[in-house]
Amino acid sequence: MIKRPDTRGQRIKRHNRVRGKISGTAERPRLCVFRSESNIYAQIIDDVAGKTLVSASSVEKGFEGGSNCDAAKKIGQTVAERALKAGIEEVVFDRGGYIYHGRVKALAEGAREGGLKF
Repeated sequence: MIKRPDTRGQRIKRHNRVRGKISGTAERPRLCVFRSESNIYAQIIDDVAGKTLVSASSVEKGFEGGSNCDAAKKIGQTVAERALKAGIEEVVFDRGGYIYHGRVKALAEGAREGGLKF
């Protein structure tokens, strides 16, 4: 029997390690990314108050995606647009233990294009 690596557990370990170092405040909340096999989610969170300020995901009603990276870029732009409406300009980027590549990178670039600074 071949023992397979526990990739989800490894990601959670990485995420917890990063979360020990970064935290979202009211002035500079945290942009948190989660990706599943077929969807991507982004939230802007104030960790001090324990509140989600803004969110966007590819499972929302009326979302027209495209390929995975295109959908991630659109989600980044959407979350940036909603954040600017809520008065948020600067965030701390939390890649959620994922490698900064592919869909995570596309979401970050979309958020930067939308006007967020990080």
